[in-house]
Formats: sequence, structure tokens, C-alpha cells
Amino acid sequence: MTTLSDPAPAVARFSWLARTEAWLDDRGKGAWIAAMVLGFIIFWPIGLALLAYMIWSKRMFSHSCRHRQHRRHGRGTFRHMGAMTPSGNTAFDAYKDETLRRLEQEQIEFESFLERLREAKDKAEFDQFMQDRAKRAAEETRDADDPDTPKGAEA
Repeated sequence: MTTLSDPAPAVARFSWLARTEAWLDDRGKGAWIAAMVLGFIIFWPIGLALLAYMIWSKRMFSHSCRHRQHRRHGRGTFRHMGAMTPSGNTAFDAYKDETLRRLEQEQIEFESFLERLREAKDKAEFDQFMQDRAKRAAEETRDADDPDTPKGAEA
């Protein structure tokens, strides 16, 4: 059994700036932006220097952060794709496929239920509008036919 050894000796330690840069890279562009904002809050030249460095090193406009590279290799954004890959256990895969099919069917049924509900609500609102309109029209014709009622008087 062999042990893995570090090919580079630990003689050359990274400076605190290099460690900070690596730490921010691991956390992504949001960490760089947060550090820049904090720099502006603490002392504006620090924030300005961070902004200049981010633009100069293309961290602001490119995908150069190490955090994004980790995501492309299976960690992070593409984790949800694991639901589609087979596990190797046929019984579990059959159960998973059946459950996913059932959930998709339930989602379709629920969406159609919501659509019917929206249509019923819209129809009820339209019917109420038409009733109110007919009632106003009947009141206006009644008021126009009744000469004893002065114009603008409420009934």
C-alpha cells in the first residue's frame, strides 16, 4: 500500500494574499463582489483596488473562478441530473422510474385542475360583471322612463 505524497514541498508557503485569493475563488464571483463591497465600506481605496484587480484578472467578466470549474465536474449545479442516471440496482431503478412517472402524472393532473379552477373563477367574475351591467342598464332605463324622478337623484 502506497501513500500519496505532495509533489511540491511545503517550503514555499503561500502568502496571505494568495490564500485569500484562493479562498475567494473557491466561493465564486459572489464572494469577490462581497469582498469588494466590504472594501468600499471599510475604506474606499480598498474597494477600488479590488474592483481593479477583478477587472484586470478577468474575474468580473469571465468564468475563471475555481468554484465554477468544480460545478462543471459534477458538484453543484448539475447534481439534479443524478436522478436520471441508473443506480445499478434494478429494483430501485424500477421503483424510482415508477415514482417519477406517477409524480409527473400527478403534476399534469394538478395543473389541469388549476386551469379549470382559473377558468371557473374567470367565468364567475365575468357573470358577475354582466349581472352588474344589466342591473345598471335596467336602473338607467327605469330612471329615464320615470318623469317624476329628477336627474342625478339616487333611488
